[in-house]
Amino acid sequence: MQKINCKRCVYYFVTWQPQNPHGCKAFGFKSKSIPSNEVLKNSGKACTFYKQK
Repeated sequence: MQKINCKRCVYYFVTWQPQNPHGCKAFGFKSKSIPSNEVLKNSGKACTFYKQK
C-alpha cells in the first residue's frame, strides 16, 4: 500500500489551531495527526478522496 501524503492533496488544509492543526475538506474534519493516518486508523482503508494538487 502506498503511503498518502496529505500535504500534496487538494483537500488538505492547515487550521492554525494548536490542538487540531490538520484538516481535510473531503471528509470534513480536523485532527491532531495527518488526515490520511486518521482515515486509515478509523476505517482500515486508505483514503479514497486523495487528489494531487
